[in-house]
Amino acid sequence: MRHRYLYLDPELIKSLLASLDLLRLFNQLLIAAAGNAEQAWEWMRDLQARGYIDDAVDLEAFFTKLEEQGMLARDGEGALQLTTAGVRQLRRSALDEVFSNLKKAGPGYHPIPAAGEGAEQLPETKPYEFGDELHSIDGIRSTANALKRTHGELELAEEDLEITETEHITSCATVIAIDVSHSMVLYGEDRITPAKTVALALTELITSKYPKDYLGVLIFGDRASRIELSAIAGIQAGPFHTNTCEALEVARGMLASRKQPNKQIFLITDGKPSAITEGHRIYKNPIGLDLKIVNRTLEQADQCRRQRVVITTFMIATDPMLQEFVEKLTRTNRGRAYFANPYNLGDFILADYVKNRRRRVH
Repeated sequence: MRHRYLYLDPELIKSLLASLDLLRLFNQLLIAAAGNAEQAWEWMRDLQARGYIDDAVDLEAFFTKLEEQGMLARDGEGALQLTTAGVRQLRRSALDEVFSNLKKAGPGYHPIPAAGEGAEQLPETKPYEFGDELHSIDGIRSTANALKRTHGELELAEEDLEITETEHITSCATVIAIDVSHSMVLYGEDRITPAKTVALALTELITSKYPKDYLGVLIFGDRASRIELSAIAGIQAGPFHTNTCEALEVARGMLASRKQPNKQIFLITDGKPSAITEGHRIYKNPIGLDLKIVNRTLEQADQCRRQRVVITTFMIATDPMLQEFVEKLTRTNRGRAYFANPYNLGDFILADYVKNRRRRVH
């Protein structure tokens, strides 16, 4: 049985309608409709029937164009479906959406560098120390130091030398674990759609900018299961509990055979763990912090630490019990934790991803 919980952000829809950006609007509706192109089309026609889209706008021509461009195709029964090219376009749109928000965020935003690995020079320098690479000497600043010290005589000494600092860009293996429990769509707030948007954006970022990196995605409710990247748009929340323990176990397994030096799990959740797997059954307890569930989950976090897998938790709710659990999880794994609302989740995740691929070297 399929469970569908759909919610449309009215402010976002309103802004897209105001600019008549039909493709961006269609993409947002696609994500909310779990990738169902027919449903998204129906919603657009409904918006036009209600007067939100001008009658002069030819929606039939818009969808015909998407078919001609290979974004949409008809199945055997004539229903619209998203093609592989359509999925790629959806990912690019999600990445653009997230980065447009990052740019609005101001000074904390930094552009994504070009693809590849290696050392990237920074504007900062430091005094030369024994053992530093000679090719990293900043000739201009070192000469300026010598001129200043000798009052124009240009007698270069070791104390004048400055070294250009660099960042080493390393490859990374990442698994995004997305909570699909019931609370992700309850209480009038849609948390699942922003989570999907971020997963789509990160997929596009990695495939286009960091092709040597690995990205996997899993969803977890009563159980955890790996999904293909092409299925991200179709993720749906359901009447499930939160089996964080199995999510970490599955993610750890996905990363075990990866050769990238940095391995990490991005855990997106809005609730405390409330289930664990015991053999062929699920032990559930939604009340409070069940020590049995918590301890089993922390054991998985510790296993991740032992295998040098860093867990970064993104809490998208202010539940005190969730915060208490995440503090324990973060201490156990020596990972990171952020509080993010559904609307700035992408800002945190993409910025964290880019930042932690880099380490400063001299």
